[in-house]
Amino acid sequence: MTHECPARFVLEEVHGIDSIQFQLVTNHLDTKGIKAVQHQNIVFHTLLKQIPWSVVDRLVEEHGADGDPRGLKTKPHLIAMLHAQFCGLQSLRQIETNLQSHASKLYHLGGCTISKSTLATANRERPVEVFAGLLSALMAQLQAGYRRKIGDCIRLIDSTSLRLNRLSGNWAQFSAGVCGAKAHIVYDPDADQPLYLIVTAANVNDITAAKAMPIEAMATYVFDLGYYDYGWWAKLHAAGCRIVTRLKANTPFAIVEDRPIVPGSSILSDRTGHLPKRLAASRRNPMSGLVREVRVVIETGKVLRIFTNDLTASAQEIADLYKRRWAIELFFRWVKQTLKINHFVGTSENAVRIQIAVALIAFLLLRLAHEAYKNMLQSPLAFARIIQATLMERRSIAELLRTPSRPTREPRQALFEFEASATRAARHRRASRACAAIEKAA
Repeated sequence: MTHECPARFVLEEVHGIDSIQFQLVTNHLDTKGIKAVQHQNIVFHTLLKQIPWSVVDRLVEEHGADGDPRGLKTKPHLIAMLHAQFCGLQSLRQIETNLQSHASKLYHLGGCTISKSTLATANRERPVEVFAGLLSALMAQLQAGYRRKIGDCIRLIDSTSLRLNRLSGNWAQFSAGVCGAKAHIVYDPDADQPLYLIVTAANVNDITAAKAMPIEAMATYVFDLGYYDYGWWAKLHAAGCRIVTRLKANTPFAIVEDRPIVPGSSILSDRTGHLPKRLAASRRNPMSGLVREVRVVIETGKVLRIFTNDLTASAQEIADLYKRRWAIELFFRWVKQTLKINHFVGTSENAVRIQIAVALIAFLLLRLAHEAYKNMLQSPLAFARIIQATLMERRSIAELLRTPSRPTREPRQALFEFEASATRAARHRRASRACAAIEKAA
């Protein structure tokens, strides 16, 4: 007695179901009548949108930066240097390779792949005034949001030294075998941003660079002993500026009045008086009016002689103003650790100036972007690290900062069930085993 294997009918029935399911899936995936996926810009594109490109175009035309039609244009040059800053690239070859790996994404940015020789030529020959002008425009753009909030403008002045390669010795020779540059900065601690930049060789004194800086009337200037010049102090005083700095240990001070102090505080004395009337036998001191000295002891036990031309503020306020000078030191540390101004990709003076200017442009772009998302992430350093890690990803900054939601319950482990949802091969094996069992029983 023979029995026809029912597996044949099972396979035919299953095959019919699969055909219907496949047809439905095919119709569902048909792109006809389905809306296309929305284009998502990369994170780098969001940062670059904050650049006033009309200002860049004006600066390019003003300085003839794109005069060579065969050379690298300013926009892709700027994008390449900003990309190097955000990604922490330390050589021209690294920049070239990294740009090539993201060639498909550079088109929408206005950038392009660049060889290291072309980039080296652009850094050496393109006028640095284009990048300096853009930096000034971004500084003004960020500062505009704080004009209504700051009643008493505080300006911190300081410089930071930058070690250079020996190949820069033709313009930045400091001593035998040592080359370096200085970045002189005017910094606003309330807005947390630089306001002015001058780059010089390391052997240029700080006060020489300061005398070339514009003076903002009625502002408070805080600086250290590197800017010890009575003539410059007199110019600040004539502009209505408040000065807070230090006196040298051997500077004479003729006391006129010894003011009372709070017992037990860090203030040791508060005196008004005069600086020396003459600097030499034939030179009169231009800062010989009534001024003030506040002696303060700091945590290390060192006594500081703080000088100011403000005769009305409290001694503690003057001491606190000088203490705020530490903010510019933190700014220098942040820039050197987060961006790339410790290792230069060029040796010429023009290339070094461009890289420093681009580093500060990158800092301001991060500050402008962070202002828009400060309620989602307070730390500027954490924000910069997230941007650097996801610079070329097609995601929005808001999505990067959003905390991922956790599932309410643990997902169940998948079960292997040979039902209608199982694979065709699994169902075929099950039907074959059933057919073999029937034939064996017969």
